[in-house]
Amino acid sequence: MLGMSFNYLFWLMMVFGTIFSISSLHWLGMWVGLELNLIGFLPILVCSKSMKESESGTKYFIVQAMGSSFLMFGSLILFSFTFSWEILNMLSFKYFLSSIVFLMSGLFMKIGMFPFHFWFPSVMSGLPWLSCLLLITWQKLAPIFLISVLMEIINVMWVLLMVCVMSSMSALVGGFGGINQSQIRSLLAYSSIGHMGWIILSLCQSCYNMKIYFFIYIVISLCLFMVLWYNNIVLMLGMNSFVKHLFIDFSLILLFLSLGGLPPLLGFIAKLNVFISIFDLYMYWFILLLILGSIMSLFYYLSLLFVFFINVFNKITYKEIFKSYNMISLVLFINFLGGLMMLMFDFFEFI
Repeated sequence: MLGMSFNYLFWLMMVFGTIFSISSLHWLGMWVGLELNLIGFLPILVCSKSMKESESGTKYFIVQAMGSSFLMFGSLILFSFTFSWEILNMLSFKYFLSSIVFLMSGLFMKIGMFPFHFWFPSVMSGLPWLSCLLLITWQKLAPIFLISVLMEIINVMWVLLMVCVMSSMSALVGGFGGINQSQIRSLLAYSSIGHMGWIILSLCQSCYNMKIYFFIYIVISLCLFMVLWYNNIVLMLGMNSFVKHLFIDFSLILLFLSLGGLPPLLGFIAKLNVFISIFDLYMYWFILLLILGSIMSLFYYLSLLFVFFINVFNKITYKEIFKSYNMISLVLFINFLGGLMMLMFDFFEFI
């Protein structure tokens, strides 16, 4: 019970740190909230005390400490000239652009965007499924919203251009980096890097599009990790039914395709929304790079699908496939029919 109480305390500290960072009006309060979130997440990260988790936890702590130091240094530059930690007071400082580089670099390092993406696959490859889910969803919440605050306040062309270049390169890294990956965790890490490029680029148009994309990304990630967790239970219980494994594999491939943005799945709707909004800003080259990264990610996802069809459908009948219907069908319903419904709504709204 003592260990369980400490576990609840760490979860509470992680959630409280994120909420405190988002709701703060001072750079010092944002930094404190990010540090509280880090202190609460690290014990959850190394809860099973394995060698791989300890190595991933050490790498994550070092990178997050470097990101916090960049963030603190940029805010100290602002404080040395304005004598205030207020966010809005940075506009009165005519040399505030020199600190924007440090602030953006610290936040980009925390979410693992280009060119600070080097740590993300190695950290994620040694973590359990729950820690991976938290790393690609909840731990990115506060830095993304802080980046959105900076994008709303600062309306300078070269800052916008820098964000667009880093976002498009993140999409390319996420697409090309996952080609030679054989581990699912590393594949999901590069997929997260690519999706961060789409999320941050959507901020160039509006924060509303970013929230829609990020919400859909969280829903797809929850469905995907639910299937992965269920697959581990099946293997641990010794359920060697070929039909059950068939349905789990098919569910994983369909969720990967949804994460890659294959129409008419749910992930395609999020990318279509960003594509339409950014296309109105005449950012054609950046859109082209984002689409190229998505095509490369769909390349190895579709390769998995082709291998699945060749190896499986010669050994099983369609009658057995329909008998394998189970609880994972809810996950498929959310990603397939949810994408169709949102596509119909967007079509009727366009008309």
